Amino acid sequence: TISGKITDAANTTLYLEALSQQGAISVAQGTVNTDGTFKMTGNIPGMGIYQLRLGEASDKVIPLTLVPKDHVKINTSFSNFQTNPNVSGTVWSAVMNKYMDEFNKFAQQQQALNAKRDQLSEDQMMEQFVASKKPLDDFAREQMNNDPDNPFNIVLSSSAMPNTGFKDWDPENLTVLKKVSEAYNKKYKDSPFAATMENQVMQIESAYNEFLNSPESTGVAPEIALKNPDGKIMKLSSLRGKIVLIDFWASWCGPCRKENPNVVKLYNEYKNKGFAIFSVSLDQDANAWKQAIKQDGLIWPHHVSDLMGWNTSMTQVYGFNSIPHTVLIDREGKIIATGLRGESLEQKLKELLSKK
Repeated sequence: TISGKITDAANTTLYLEALSQQGAISVAQGTVNTDGTFKMTGNIPGMGIYQLRLGEASDKVIPLTLVPKDHVKINTSFSNFQTNPNVSGTVWSAVMNKYMDEFNKFAQQQQALNAKRDQLSEDQMMEQFVASKKPLDDFAREQMNNDPDNPFNIVLSSSAMPNTGFKDWDPENLTVLKKVSEAYNKKYKDSPFAATMENQVMQIESAYNEFLNSPESTGVAPEIALKNPDGKIMKLSSLRGKIVLIDFWASWCGPCRKENPNVVKLYNEYKNKGFAIFSVSLDQDANAWKQAIKQDGLIWPHHVSDLMGWNTSMTQVYGFNSIPHTVLIDREGKIIATGLRGESLEQKLKELLSKK
């Protein structure tokens, strides 16, 4: 049920609709009484996102993340319906009210920013847009992280989606989205939306891995924190400030071993110019790994492995399915290029290290 009071809206029709690819599907409708009160009832197949529309105007719409047996209360006015619906009675209503507050602040800042469009460059517009949206996105991410199975995360999740591509997207968003998806699968496993959310997150993860594996990627390389041959944790981030070659290899990989003399040559040539190598082995046998490091003269200090072979999470995190595989990162930890070997790697290092 949805009930409550909307002042100054006497005799206006309320429509509860489910959104689909075929358009809005009517779920229930009711009419506001002369004293502003109303009540409507309907059936829904499961937890999901719906919209409540007041009258025929397209702007008088609010999102409701309904769950079967919800009893939603709304206490507002005709003019405040879409900005301050003052929802109560459900596990998600308090979150919705906070979100609407944050969203309204953002919308007001956007109006002010649009008024200055002629005075600002495109870059300045984008910079101010991102800055004004940050509080909304921060609120959404914190809320999802702290309360992952809250139904209103359906709406909040849009703040974590890579809507403008992966270039400036924070990969922490993927962690949060996964957390929400897993929580929905546990609590609302029969809801079609739980399956939709899981599919969306899988697609985002796959696309993000592809992005990381593309030469034009400027994303920050995900952290690697694994044990070296002595059992000590070594972190990729400890090399920040240097040009780093992440070299995925293994003692049993013939092409890797064949490439190693070239990697050693480049290390010796550029190690004093701000170049480092972070070798990640896909070995399972620790002795074979250590022996190959010694035999091939891989004299740099950063060698790590989880000794899980192809079961390592690195293949997913860095999106590769064959070795040798290289990822070149800049002094800020951002990915410059992937898959460089031999002459192409040497050429890129010359280009980068001759600048400093």
